[in-house]
Amino acid sequence: MVEIQLGENDRLDWALKQFRRRMIRSGLYKDMRRKRFYEKPSEARKAKSKAALRRRAKDRRNARRRD
Repeated sequence: MVEIQLGENDRLDWALKQFRRRMIRSGLYKDMRRKRFYEKPSEARKAKSKAALRRRAKDRRNARRRD
């Protein structure tokens, strides 16, 4: 759970910005976006394997740069 403590003199726009940053850092924002619509289990598996392929390709590209 993400919480923001406000003092009497704190501005609301500051609090909203802090809340958004903490949501993004905790991973809840990404999770909320992912769960916004129902995803069939078969589609979820396909998306997961695609993400793994992208990660592996990225790791290979970065490994070549380090050599």
